[in-house]
Amino acid sequence: MLPPAERLPQARVLIEMDRYFVLHAPRQTGKTTTLDVLASELTAEGDIAALMFSCERAKAAGDDYAAAEEILLDALRKAATGWDWPAEWLPPDPWPEAAPGTRFGSALSEWCRRCPRRVVLFMDEIDALQGNNMVSILSQLRHGHNARSREPFPGSVVLCGLRDVRDYKVASGGKADGSNPASPFNIIAESLRLGDFTADEIAELYDQHTRATGQEFAKDAVDRVFELTQGQPWLVNALAHEVTFKMKVTGTITAGQVEDAKERLIRARATHLDSLAARLHEPRVKRVMEPIVSGDFPHAEYTFSDDLSYVRDLGLIKQKPPMEVANPIYREVILRVLGDVSEQYVRADPHSFVLPDGRFDLPRLLREFVGFWREHGEVLIQQEGYHEAACQIILMAYLHRLVNGGGYLDREYAAGTKRLDVLVRWPYPGPDGKKLMQRDAMELKVWRPKESDPTPDGLTQLDQYLDRLTLPTGVLVIFDRRPEAPPWEERGTFEQATTPSGRQVTVLRV
Repeated sequence: MLPPAERLPQARVLIEMDRYFVLHAPRQTGKTTTLDVLASELTAEGDIAALMFSCERAKAAGDDYAAAEEILLDALRKAATGWDWPAEWLPPDPWPEAAPGTRFGSALSEWCRRCPRRVVLFMDEIDALQGNNMVSILSQLRHGHNARSREPFPGSVVLCGLRDVRDYKVASGGKADGSNPASPFNIIAESLRLGDFTADEIAELYDQHTRATGQEFAKDAVDRVFELTQGQPWLVNALAHEVTFKMKVTGTITAGQVEDAKERLIRARATHLDSLAARLHEPRVKRVMEPIVSGDFPHAEYTFSDDLSYVRDLGLIKQKPPMEVANPIYREVILRVLGDVSEQYVRADPHSFVLPDGRFDLPRLLREFVGFWREHGEVLIQQEGYHEAACQIILMAYLHRLVNGGGYLDREYAAGTKRLDVLVRWPYPGPDGKKLMQRDAMELKVWRPKESDPTPDGLTQLDQYLDRLTLPTGVLVIFDRRPEAPPWEERGTFEQATTPSGRQVTVLRV
């Protein structure tokens, strides 16, 4: 475990300044652990009684003010009595009587009046509060914050959850802008985000395992973990756990074993990945993710920036432009989840595409896909929730069904690129028995209504992709979604084309 407090040095500064602030980050990135350790350190140092408690159970209260306050105060008391604190530090028992909608603030004020130390409060899982309950609790915090010069109240309060405070307004039925200076959401001095691990931090974390057990991670394994996860803490730990405990690897851990661990995690649809995937059909998430998957530019709706912030807070996409999925593992999970329905239509036997020498027969797969597309394409496009990205999702589902289990699919896509790049990697035995890797690259583009033929741009983009992969040839797939496209039973023609650099490539029009 990395030292949690070192991941959030700004928090101490804000607490010393008696500020109220938000700490947000995606699930399972270490927020709770970091705050728990920080609370212990602050309390041990002298003049602060720092306490973290969870608001999670208050979700069951709905819009019932009294029930929510009762749950929160019960959680606070249990958290306080869990520490070996002197009796004079503990909250009053019973809490003072107050009307619903004021009881939480009154209780905090009475506790601070009795406690000889400055109270610092960490409210974890603040996202659990919904609607009017969110407004009520934050209004009470605002009132206490503004009256601190006249009556006792916590010196610093940290709201910890998945989202930034601007999105709590949306969750409570309000607007994300800050136009109302009296809003209970305007007590926040700053919003901090707990970052992902750096490559050096991953190496440090894994080195702790080496010192404890003697088992090493090869440098290429550590590099591959960072490449696959981009430092997302749950994924970093999950890959290591999969390799060491589930796969029971002995000796030095290699990049190939990390790759196997990644496949196992995705196939098992671990809870973290499953909960992330469940968000994909939320309207706010779909408005951001659909142009990313399709490669299009997003529609410039006035709410889009708020939707973008929301999806970034969930950890689905990178924190900074360009708009693309946060890491390769999420990138793969997203397309697999979106393609689940289409994959059920694929009846071909994956083993029939393996050639006698062990290589994968990609040309035959593409020919078979033509028949599949003619038979099912129109229906599947209509069924696909991500309508603008339907063609890409369906071909990815077909590829996944037939490649999965023996090979690997690497996909690259981002908003505004107008393409999706795919690399099929297939291990096979060489003449001397040594394991070799077959690599085939594909570029997917869509010919939309009122647009010109994307073939010239596609050949240029495929050229660039092949340059990066150092491959001599590839496949350009163009989906025709124009009203004047050929009838479905006539779609699926192959032709040869030359890229700007002189490569001979295959063009499939479907």
